Amino acid sequence: MGSRYNSRRPMLTFRGGVHPHESKEGTEHKPVEVLPLPARVFIPLSQHTGAPSKAVVQKGSEVKTGTLIGEPAGRISAATHASVSGTVAEITDLPHPLTGRRGPTVVIDSDGTDTPDDAIKERDYSGFANEQIVETLRLSGVVGLGGAAFPTYFKLTPPKEKPIDTLLINGCECEPFLTADHRLMLEHPAEIVEGVAIMSRVLGVKNVLIVIEDNKPDAVKVMADAASSSGFKVKKLKTKYPQGAEKQLIKAVIRREVPSGGLPMDVGCVVQNVGTALAVHDALRYNRPLYERVTTVTGPAISEPKNLRVRVGTPVKNLIDFCGGYSAEVGKLVMGGPMMGIAVSTDEVPVLKGTSGVLVLDRPATVFAEHDCIRCGRCIEACPMGLAPLRLNNLIRRGKLEQAKAEHVKDCIECGCCAFACPAKIRLVHQFKYAKSELAAMERKQ
Repeated sequence: MGSRYNSRRPMLTFRGGVHPHESKEGTEHKPVEVLPLPARVFIPLSQHTGAPSKAVVQKGSEVKTGTLIGEPAGRISAATHASVSGTVAEITDLPHPLTGRRGPTVVIDSDGTDTPDDAIKERDYSGFANEQIVETLRLSGVVGLGGAAFPTYFKLTPPKEKPIDTLLINGCECEPFLTADHRLMLEHPAEIVEGVAIMSRVLGVKNVLIVIEDNKPDAVKVMADAASSSGFKVKKLKTKYPQGAEKQLIKAVIRREVPSGGLPMDVGCVVQNVGTALAVHDALRYNRPLYERVTTVTGPAISEPKNLRVRVGTPVKNLIDFCGGYSAEVGKLVMGGPMMGIAVSTDEVPVLKGTSGVLVLDRPATVFAEHDCIRCGRCIEACPMGLAPLRLNNLIRRGKLEQAKAEHVKDCIECGCCAFACPAKIRLVHQFKYAKSELAAMERKQ
């Protein structure tokens, strides 16, 4: 059967967004390399949306690679596994790389053998019931690898009153600099398609669309060829940030609008990342839990940008050193991409399940002054959610959080388009993050 991708079809997109320089040339043509095993890993029990997992090991416990060290501890939670074989050195509260809040972290000293857990082996899962597949994903700790790290099993079990008719597989990777998903599509297309088939089976949907931005023509072709006999369709989307955001992706591809405060399942859709699809394949085909991922290490202050397969819990410094170290004075170290990534204060923080990239910016890229708003309206034009960032910023700075809530500040997806477009360099996303955090705290007290 020929490819289901038609290059003459018009490209799809959404309202708003921006066009930052892609800056992917440093790594997009570099195959994934395997980072050497770290001597010690630091594995937080909270690496996902929802409740942290609960430790099932203690100091002195012997573990193998893939051994369960934290079981799911809530309706929305994810299991956590050892990423190396060795001994649990301690379980202690350490600052979380993304939030700064202290939380339980399992520290494991590697024995250098990388001995896999006995349960990890190839198997035939074709006879598994859907419930068994979902439970496997829950206990394998598979979460969304596009950044949000939402537990995958939960997305695959929508309530009966929200029937799903469409599965979107996100291969856009719209963040500048990052190329991990791009390389996965080029290097593991068959495995990704098999993972997609597993998810579509569980959801009971036939309308499956693999969507990729048009700045990755090689990935479009490879994925179309891999999916040619599956019935899945590959769609090419116009390159624009944040094309890969769930709500924008749904609007661009199937022309449905997720309601304010709603989820994709409210419009009959589930969105999963290509990296997640590969993790689903590994969990079912090999009973291999999620203890490693591919991460892009890049930026103007890194000596040799690379795509690396990294064990969860590995200190970022190990990645930096493997890439030749810093090539200039570091202005900012970012977990993720330049638009939605989180700056960290040290390279001793560990890689998480959701760490799609490590971006090292030099001083000139991070030094700028904030000026007064000139009311140009560029932030409004750029906002893909149709908000009025300048208005929200003014309300927040005046302490009018309830009014900002009424004007939908909680619908902000923190994509950074407004701040990117702002000629005054106002830190708009910072204000919106603050407001959402304060509103959440207020709601918890009610």
